[in-house]
This record gives sequence, structure tokens and C-alpha cells, in this order.
Amino acid sequence: MKEFVRFCLRMVLRLMKAKCIFEFDVNKLPKKGVYVVNHVSYLDPILLFAFLPGNPVFALNGHLYRRHWISFLMQRADVIHFNPIEPSDIKKLIAKVDEGRLVVIFAEGRITENGGLMKIYEAPGLVADKSKAPIIPVWIDGPQYGYFSKTKGKLPHRPLPKMRIYVGKPCSFKLKDELRRQRDHISNEVYMILREMCFDINYNKDISLFAQLMKTAKVYSRNGFFSKRPRIIEDINRKQKSYKDIIIASFALGRCFKKFTQVDENVGILLPNAIATVCTFFGLSAYNRTPVMINFSVGSKNMISMCKTALVKTVLTSRAFIIKAKMENVIEDMKNAGCNIVYLEDIAKKMPLWTKIGAFISYKIKHVPHPVGGDKKAVILFTSGSEGAPKGVVLSHANIIANIKQMTAIQTINFKDLLFNALPMFHSFGLTVGTLFPLFEGAKLFLYPSPLHYRIVAELVYELGATLMLGTDTFLRGYAKIAHPYDFHNIRLMYSGGEAAKADTRSMWMEHSGVRMMEAYGATECSPVMTANNGIFNKFGSIGKIMPGMKFKITPVSGISTGGELCVKGPNVMQGYYMPDNPGVLVPPEDGWYHTGDVVEMDEIGFFTIKDRIKRFAKIGGEMVSLNAVQDMVMDATKEMGTEYNYGVVAIPHESKGEQIVLVTNNEKVTSALLHDFVKNNGMSELYLPRVILYHEKLPVFATGKADNVTLKKEVLAELCPAVDNAA
Repeated sequence: MKEFVRFCLRMVLRLMKAKCIFEFDVNKLPKKGVYVVNHVSYLDPILLFAFLPGNPVFALNGHLYRRHWISFLMQRADVIHFNPIEPSDIKKLIAKVDEGRLVVIFAEGRITENGGLMKIYEAPGLVADKSKAPIIPVWIDGPQYGYFSKTKGKLPHRPLPKMRIYVGKPCSFKLKDELRRQRDHISNEVYMILREMCFDINYNKDISLFAQLMKTAKVYSRNGFFSKRPRIIEDINRKQKSYKDIIIASFALGRCFKKFTQVDENVGILLPNAIATVCTFFGLSAYNRTPVMINFSVGSKNMISMCKTALVKTVLTSRAFIIKAKMENVIEDMKNAGCNIVYLEDIAKKMPLWTKIGAFISYKIKHVPHPVGGDKKAVILFTSGSEGAPKGVVLSHANIIANIKQMTAIQTINFKDLLFNALPMFHSFGLTVGTLFPLFEGAKLFLYPSPLHYRIVAELVYELGATLMLGTDTFLRGYAKIAHPYDFHNIRLMYSGGEAAKADTRSMWMEHSGVRMMEAYGATECSPVMTANNGIFNKFGSIGKIMPGMKFKITPVSGISTGGELCVKGPNVMQGYYMPDNPGVLVPPEDGWYHTGDVVEMDEIGFFTIKDRIKRFAKIGGEMVSLNAVQDMVMDATKEMGTEYNYGVVAIPHESKGEQIVLVTNNEKVTSALLHDFVKNNGMSELYLPRVILYHEKLPVFATGKADNVTLKKEVLAELCPAVDNAA
């Protein structure tokens, strides 16, 4: 009778677009084990009863079994009333598994309210550990978009969403013997298993960025048949746009770009955070052109170097932006260097009517010119090289999609959220997490052109009721100092990245506005996020856990007794570099491993802490500045004074900027005014200017004659920051 009921349920559920997918041979299903399942709707136990093999025992919480229709449909199943914090109920399940049974446990204990993972109870891991049974992870996807879920108002609901049950490979579960408080970490181990499965299921390595935008628009464009089309993006012009608006604009611009660019051509984008920038980005991407995000804060010399490194012939920009930013001289320098400057205003003015009609038709028929992304170039960003010239970082469609789905696996957002992004899109954190992440996950987005307008940003966050916010420690510290405590009362998630988050900044936010600031860590080369804390597992002072789908290794570093250099590998690691001395030639990472240059330690449950940095960089307000490049600049500025002088450049802590650059020299003719004039006259960024100049008769060197920068830094710290030096 039970099998007949299950057969009938399967037939009905298949008509409702339900399907069960196994990642292993069902004939090799273990005789005893623990099905660990996420919980997205009231339909979950019915789905599992119909499709799961092995005649399992269902551990159902009271909130489920009190529903009469659930208890009626489950009356032929083996059901145990279960409370995940009741020891006697856990013992019953352990006994069942010891008898040779499979049991089903919802790891969250309750139905999710946001569509993603919530708090994980220790019960599933405890049952598996005590009974020495494997865990069989199960991921249910789809019912959260239906009327039997608790996500109303947060996710779009429809009558018959596609429902998929993914049954993962059985994996052994045993707590590590070295854990001091094992039971406190059981939920962490189960969470990591489900988190990995969530990423594996949602990550499609072959889809292109534009195809992903179209896919998201199909899901989130309307919330109900008669509802208005939601507005999902806004900038300082205060004109809200929907997915339809930005997709049609992207199609129209892309058709125009096709007329003066070639397939697979690298095309520069010199624009601030604005809706027009998003449409330009997707317009190029839709027609298989590669956007090259030019950092306009580094001076004309480096901007021209970026264009040469990435073989950029055409740069898209805006007259209004150039005038407002007073960059007319920069544009002239770029023209003189051979760049073709194209203004969006001219394109809009000359755009023919049939181009607009064609764009509208393409949207209506859901046409995607290049649906396959994979390892194709998606965007080129820039980071400082050790020699000072910008290096191009080539990220593929798969890299960026992977990083977004990694973020989704650890932190769920929905269309009730509004992310305020003031981080520029020429930085990977501002592009991937600040712009594409909300667009691809159905959340609303507000783009602001500068993170430095502290008072305006705080006021806008309050006016908009933003719930999500990103920034570097420097910027977030500035907002907290200036803003009214109530300006950020709606913020439920704040991430700090780009530089180390200071303890007093976190305390300031908690005391000032009651906001918990969490830290993430990454690099442009990793699209960018490598590790992050989240609302479920967060450890202040750490950079969080490794992102799902990534591998890591900690390699020993000479002279450092504990920890080592963090090296990572995964689907979000870049395709490779474009080097300034070999433009347009891709240099991939060796064996796919990216060496971060940071010395880290990892604790017993996977939290990483940065201890030191190997590479010669300073992080100033989130910007990476090459110390070697600063030293080269100083030597160029003083080359007419002779070659008998020595120069050393180090970075030391700074209260508000993170770090500051100190120049040490035996040349007393070097002044701040001299260096400032040289930087200004050569189109370089003011970030290269040392904030302190010290005069020493001798600079430390090794026996080989090579500069001893480690000793030099200790000397500078002893002179300028004796408290820091003594603590170290």
C-alpha cells in the first residue's frame, strides 16, 4: 500500500514539474545513513516521501505535522515527531539508524524565510557521528517560488514552479579529534556540506553574463500576473529602471557598438557608477565584445598604459562625466596615444529608430546573441604590478558567475533588499559584488559615483532605506563618524573588503548604529572574493571561510614560523594576466593556482586570519599601491641630483587610511613639494606620494647589497610608531 501511495504521489508531482536527480548509482545506496535536507516549503516532506529511495524514517518537526493535509499525505510514511534540541528525540533517531534505517532530517529545523540556508542544528551531524553512518546531502530547489513557501514578498511566486530534488553522494561524517568543543562545531560541518552542494547545483559554468541577466529578468520581472514591473536599478539621476529597460538599452547600445568594433575586441569603458555604465557593459558583453574597465583615478599615464596593455583601440565615455571630473586633459593625452574616444551622448543622438525597434523585438523574443560564456573573456580589470605599471586581469564569464553563485551560497539576498554601491565598477569588488551580484539575484541596486561623499552617502542610505552596503574600512569608518545613528537603521548586511577591517571600526558601527560589520577578503585575480564571513558563521578579526568550490593550500614562508602563504584554486580564479611588457598575451596562473602573497593562519574550523603580507604593496583606503613603483617615481624625480643617494619605501599603519607610505633617504634635497610637482606633471596618481619623508645616513642592506626592507620597516616603526613596534 505504501508503494502505491508513493507511486501516485510521484505521478502527480511530475505533472507539477517535479524531478529527482541522483549524483550516484542508486543501487549503491547505503543500508543506513542520514539524509540531510534543506527546508524551503511545506511540500518538502511530500516530495521526499515520493522520490527518496530506501524507505526512510522522516523526522518531522511539529510545525509540519500539525498541518492536517501533510499528516494525511504522510500517514503511510514512517514518521517520528522530532524536536532538534530535544536529546531524547535525537537518541530515538540514533537508535533507528543503528537498526539499519535511513532517516530524513531537515537541517534547519524550520522552513526558510529567504530562500537560502538558515541556522543549522547539530542534530543531523550528531546522529551521523554517533551511529557511524554516512550523510547523504539533499538539496531541494524550486518550491521556494511556490505558494507553499514562506518567501512571500521576498521571492516571486508562481502556481507551478519547477521543483528539483538533488541527492548528493553519501559522505562519511566524523568529527575531527582535535576539536576542543566538538558538539559546538557539528552544525558547522553540516553547514559546509550543504553550502558546497548549493553552489554546485546553482553554478552554470557555460552561461554568459548577458544570458544570466536575461534568465534573472525572466524570474524577477514580475511578481504576479497583474503586478507592476519592479524597478530594480537607480542612480543619482533618480530615474528608476526595470530589467526590461536596461536589457532594451543594452541591446540598442550593443547594436551601435557593433558598427565600429570587432567580435572579441577589447573595448575601454571610462565611466562612473551609473545606469549608463551598466547598459554599456552589457551592450558590449551581449555582442561578444570584452569590456575593459579603466581606472580613472590613477592619472593619464597609467590609463594610457592600461589601454596599451589590453590592446584597447576604442574607449567609451561621456562628455558630461569628462567635464564634471575635469578630465579634458586626460582625454587629449589618450587621443594623442592613439585611442579612439567615443561619447555615449553622440551614440544616443545618432541612434536610428530601427535600432531601437530591433532592441525591443530582441527583448520580447528573449534573444541572446551569445548565450555561451564559459572560459571566454568577460571583462578586463587592472591591478598594480610589482614594477609599478598596471597589469590586466582577464576574467571569464565562468569566473564571475562562479563568484556570484559562491556569494549566493553563503549570503542570500532577494528583491526586498536594496544594495547601495558607491564602490567604482573599475574595481572587482564594486563590479562583481556591488553591481552584478544584486542584478543577478533579483535585488534592487542604487549606484553612487563616489564613496568619498560621506555625508551624502549616509543621507541617501537613509532616504532609500538600503538594506545592504559594501565598502572598505576607510570609507565605512568615515560614514560612521559623520552619519546620524538612525541613517543605517535598515542595514541588515554590511561587508568590508579591500583592506583589513579594524576592530575599532567594527565596534564603532555596533555602538553607533547597531550594525554588524562583516569582513570579506579577495583579489581582482579571484573575481574577487576568496573568503568571507556571513550571518551564520562569523568570527570578528578573521577574513572568514574559503568560498565553496575553491581549493586552498598554505605554503611555508621562509622566516615565518606559524602560518604560510595562502594559495587558492577554483572556478573564480582568473584566466590570466596581460602584462605591460607583452600586451594582449595571456599569461595564465601556474597550474591554476593563485598566490595571494598574504601570510595566513587557519583555525580548527576553517576561519582564516591574515598575519602579514609578502608582496610589496600598501593598501591605502582600499587602493593597492606598489611600493616599488613609488620608489621608481622618487628615483625618476631625483635622477638629476646624482646616483650616490639611496631611497627606501615602506608602508606603516595609519589610523584612518589603513596604511601610509614612508620614504627613507639620505638625500636631504628631496621634499614633498618636489615629489608633488613631479607626480602632477607626469599624470600620476597622488596615491604614489609618500606622506612622511625621513632622512637617515644609511639604509639597511643585506650582505649581497640588496635592500633590507624588513629591517627598514622596523626602524621606521620604532621612530614613528613605537607603540606598534613594541607590540609587534
